[in-house]
Amino acid sequence: MADRATVNVYENRALEWRTERQPKSTAAVEAFASLDRPDGISADLGCGPGWHTAALPNPALAIDAARSMLEMVPEHAPDALLCRADLAALPLATGSLAGAWASRSYVHLDRRHIPLALADLQRALALDAPVEFHIFEGDADFDPFSDDDFPGRRFSQWPEEWIAPLMEGAGFTLEALDRLDRPPKVATLIVKGRRARTLPDTVGPGMRLLVCGLNPSVYAADAGAGFARPGNRFWPAALAAELVSTDRHPRRALVDHGIGMTDLVKRATPRADALTADEYRRGLDRLRWLVGWLQPGVVCFVGLAGWRAAVDRKAKAGPQPQELGGRPVYVMPSTSGAAAGYQLADYVSHLQRAAALAT
Repeated sequence: MADRATVNVYENRALEWRTERQPKSTAAVEAFASLDRPDGISADLGCGPGWHTAALPNPALAIDAARSMLEMVPEHAPDALLCRADLAALPLATGSLAGAWASRSYVHLDRRHIPLALADLQRALALDAPVEFHIFEGDADFDPFSDDDFPGRRFSQWPEEWIAPLMEGAGFTLEALDRLDRPPKVATLIVKGRRARTLPDTVGPGMRLLVCGLNPSVYAADAGAGFARPGNRFWPAALAAELVSTDRHPRRALVDHGIGMTDLVKRATPRADALTADEYRRGLDRLRWLVGWLQPGVVCFVGLAGWRAAVDRKAKAGPQPQELGGRPVYVMPSTSGAAAGYQLADYVSHLQRAAALAT
């Protein structure tokens, strides 16, 4: 969620901010506004006084956590819709946005919570909607800048090489990544992409179990939840194992129970046999980065095929001798309704055994 102390800085010093931070150019947001996009509303996320909102296609939605900032938006974008909201939990309908511009706004979320915030944004965007994020380069979860002329704020910073796996995991196609030097200030990373037809990761700090599917089915990608197809036994087993309390709701699984969800390969397909060996290998590299960063208690692969293809062809269900990103790994059988030979009780037992490995 938004850092209250940071929001208060903007609430209390909004007029100073507008005076001292007037942009020299709006060329970047104008270029973004000219991109092809679905019909609908484009959002300025963390809009401030509305300088960039004015350049977005009408109708435009201005979102900010600070009321003082929103009150200034009509001066610059009189037709804009206004919404006071937290970027970590957008109050928007699924598929309601045609595009999203976010200039140095997600920098005010703890880095470890940004994947879940981006998953929420991905949910709110229409398929193929463009996005552009301006974030800070560096390596910090959430710290103040020692030379900040608006003290009290905190910032997240990202190594440049983390952006590609972050965007892929969040359900976006990365189209461009540029670096803008601003000496003596930290550099800005300009991230451009589009909303992909896939499932975003629902991950964050403190996960006791990270569930990893093989890849999203097209059905699951459109439904917004992994293992969503009727007949799949994952969610009934997770409910029976008391790992989750809400059916087919990945966000609640993470927030309420510390159960994260990701996929070995993020490309959605009608059938898993469309995946290639190279996709498995690249997917394992991304997953190793994710696990090494967020350090869940244990990683549970649902389905033997992915682990066998990427790591150990002879792997059997159960705890694995190899770790991933320094964390223990458990592999369980596929929960697909097409997987014969397993009963619901078998899956419940596997999930309970996997969770018991968490350290």
